[in-house]
Parts: sequence; structure tokens; C-alpha cells
Amino acid sequence: MKKNLISILILALLIVNIVLTAIMMFSVTSTNSKTAALVTDIASAISLDIEGMRSGASAVPLENTVTYTIADMTILLKDDTNTEEGTEKKDHYAQLTVVLSMDNRHEDFAANGSGDLSSREDLIKGRISDVVGKYTLNEAKQNTQAITSDILNSIQGLFDSDFIFEVTLVSPLYM
Repeated sequence: MKKNLISILILALLIVNIVLTAIMMFSVTSTNSKTAALVTDIASAISLDIEGMRSGASAVPLENTVTYTIADMTILLKDDTNTEEGTEKKDHYAQLTVVLSMDNRHEDFAANGSGDLSSREDLIKGRISDVVGKYTLNEAKQNTQAITSDILNSIQGLFDSDFIFEVTLVSPLYM
């Protein structure tokens, strides 16, 4: 009789173990599927970000890139309104050389002087001055990437084309 009682106890514990294991598996499976979906969303967002970066400057091979340099521009920066009262306001300048990278396979490249932008250089300088002049000294030092992006958008708007695909600031000096 003692053996039968122990067998029944073991059977009951076995059934409880199976029930608890099943409950645990269902709860872990639903959490696991949610985690997998989150990881998939993050991976797709990262993949989109990488593909978006490839579509810009690196999409044009180096052998199809033509550059045009606008050397030694000195631009007055916006006044910093955070100066203390009683201190003299000091003008700040940005001195930079701007290199425009163009795609020589683009259909608008030939229509815009085949890379010789010297006839439109004053218009381009005006756009660059307008963009850089909107920044204060501290903003310009901290946001060089934003400045190049704004210059690129402004110049692409000027030509109403994206044959100029990259703007590079060579040794910007802010004083």
C-alpha cells in the first residue's frame, strides 16, 4: 500500500510539473515573439539608414566625380545675442574653402557648364554666404555637418538639380 501511495504522489507531482511547464512555455513564447518583432523592426530601420547613406555621395564613383573649388571665402557670422551687457560686441567670421562635387554622368551636368561654374560663381558664393551667415560662432563650430547640408540644399535649389551631390568645407576657420 505504501508503494501505491508513493506512486500516486509521484504521478500527481508529474502532472503538476507538466502543467507548470506548459504555462511557462506559453508565456515565454509570446514574449519571445514580441522580442523577435522588435529586433526585426530595429534591424530594418538600421538597414534603411545604411541604404539611405549609400544613395548620396558614395553612390557616385570617384571616376565620375568632378570638383569645383571656391577658395578662401570670408563670411560674417550672425551676432551672438548671449553676450553680457557692458561687453563690447565683437564680429566673428568664418574663413573657408568650399569644394563642390558633381556627377559628370548627370543629365544636368552638361547643361550647367560641364563642371565649369565660374560664370555662376558669384551666385554660388551668395548662397554660401547666406547659409553660413545664419550661424553664430558657437553654432558654426558645433554644426559643420549641418552647414554643409544646408549649403548643398541651397545650391541644389539654385540650379534646380542634384548634379552637385556633395559639399565639402576644407579647413574651416572660425574667428
